[in-house]
Amino acid sequence: MDYLLILLAVSMVVSGLGWIYFIYFFSLGYGFGISALAVTLAVLFKDVLTAPTIMLCIVMFIFGCRLGLYLLTREKRSPAYKKILYGPDAAKKKPLFVVITVWIFCALLYVGQVSPVAFFLANKAAGAPVNEAWAWAGAGLMAVGVLLESVADAQKKAAKKINPKRFVDTGVYRLVRCPNYLGELIIWTGAFIVCIGAHCNVWQWIIASIGYIGIVYVMFSGARRLEIRQASAYGKDPEFQRYINKTPILLPFVPIYSVERHKWLQA
Repeated sequence: MDYLLILLAVSMVVSGLGWIYFIYFFSLGYGFGISALAVTLAVLFKDVLTAPTIMLCIVMFIFGCRLGLYLLTREKRSPAYKKILYGPDAAKKKPLFVVITVWIFCALLYVGQVSPVAFFLANKAAGAPVNEAWAWAGAGLMAVGVLLESVADAQKKAAKKINPKRFVDTGVYRLVRCPNYLGELIIWTGAFIVCIGAHCNVWQWIIASIGYIGIVYVMFSGARRLEIRQASAYGKDPEFQRYINKTPILLPFVPIYSVERHKWLQA
């Protein structure tokens, strides 16, 4: 399990961007942390890399870099995002114990998210009979998720150029109200299913499951925060009310239209 300790060390270093500004634990530290973990996996297991596992590492690297650069650009160019990023709640100084706890939690979560790929490579290196069909399936699903996120960001940017004060309900936003978060769920579902072909032991399944459940919780929590912000901004708009009453918040074709009342999703 030495490779897990190396991954955790890398994750701690990169997610440590949060020491500069607290929210970076969840934003820049997350995006660039996943990219760093993808590179670390490729280096640690370079002798057993194959086409599908190379693809897995590449997709994770692209996901992380795209997210990190997108957030950096949005921070510099979007007044609305700056208001959220540097608002009173976000800028308020946190107790040292809280900062350290969040740092460790984030670093562990990011390792948990990439752990299925790590287990696949480690078990393959140890001679286990892994099934590369699942690595291909996972890489394909992750690529679909990255593509969905990219399309959602581009469509939102285009819609906001036309009407900055209106909510977005075109393109993939007709499918769900949070297509970015849906894309991320697809990405990490793709990573998780790699475990099926990785010949994982019980502890590996537990670690991978914790990482997957953790990021699913984070995505639903993010959808809840977005729902609350949008209700504050557009709640009196009849068009917006029609939109939210017919468009699922996160999962397509699943009639879950609101998660605001679920306070246990507050993170």
